[in-house]
Amino acid sequence: MSHEKIEIKQSYKERINDLLKDESEIYFDYCFRPLKTFIRVNTLKISVEELKKILREKNWKFEQPLKSFLEAIKIESRLSPGELGNCKEHQLGYYYVQELSSMLPPLLLNPKEDEIIFDCCAAPGSKTTEVSALMKNKGLIVANDIKIDRIKALTTNLQRCGCMNIIVTKANASGLAFRLKERNFYFDKILLDAPCSGEGTIRKDLKTLKIWNENMIKKLSGNQKDLIKNCFAVLKKNGVMVYSTCTLAPEENEEVIDFLIKNYPTEVKIEDVKLEIKTRKGVTEWRNKKYDEQVKNCLRIYPQDNDCEGFFIAKIRRI
Repeated sequence: MSHEKIEIKQSYKERINDLLKDESEIYFDYCFRPLKTFIRVNTLKISVEELKKILREKNWKFEQPLKSFLEAIKIESRLSPGELGNCKEHQLGYYYVQELSSMLPPLLLNPKEDEIIFDCCAAPGSKTTEVSALMKNKGLIVANDIKIDRIKALTTNLQRCGCMNIIVTKANASGLAFRLKERNFYFDKILLDAPCSGEGTIRKDLKTLKIWNENMIKKLSGNQKDLIKNCFAVLKKNGVMVYSTCTLAPEENEEVIDFLIKNYPTEVKIEDVKLEIKTRKGVTEWRNKKYDEQVKNCLRIYPQDNDCEGFFIAKIRRI
């Protein structure tokens, strides 16, 4: 979609003003800038060095922005439409086209080769395939989604990337977690990349601005609270859950974490974590609501800070 200016709803302007104060203008400026192109090397199929050699042979200019995760590659060359997705290396699963912000939740989850992981809302599989690669195709991932068309996309990507340590399930994640708990089945780690209003993806698709409304945020917030409460119930003691969204709405982020803390007051610890890119602390107050002090440890990623998508991430430990 071309990045012409479109009308921003007044209620959205007001929310961003409340959230970012005098930075609102620069935030909206970034919303209309084209998104940078990132790929993630799929180390299940090829090494970082081998793929870099191929990219050089194609005369693609690129850089690796994260010293701690060299698999993340930013493509600097201007490619023709469809070139990235249609080339042989993509079809062979040597890389996954994935935004930088989206690569971060699996890194904070830090899955190990012998663990059992629950990826609650897995499709289309960008983070699932990354977790599989971090586990070197060992251990087990239960990758769940609720819609069959999304599961088709997920399984296509899992096959293309050579992910072998995954069971795919089709269920409401809350209901599945409830049934697993009844059978005393628990996970070492859980990734809950929750369905959200997508405010962080405006640069990818300006239609997000057109369909955005506050009623949608309220509805999604209720769903996210249900998800996080039920999925946390199947996390082992001392296990880690990473909750993430590609939205900036506190109702879908800090309020959801606050809800979890209130439901499990003695068991939830929000870990204070750092990333290599610029992040900001979670907000503890929003529109006359006060949240638990622990939500400060959540991470907010703004487009204007790293020239990427907007994102929210919380690393939660069950104590």
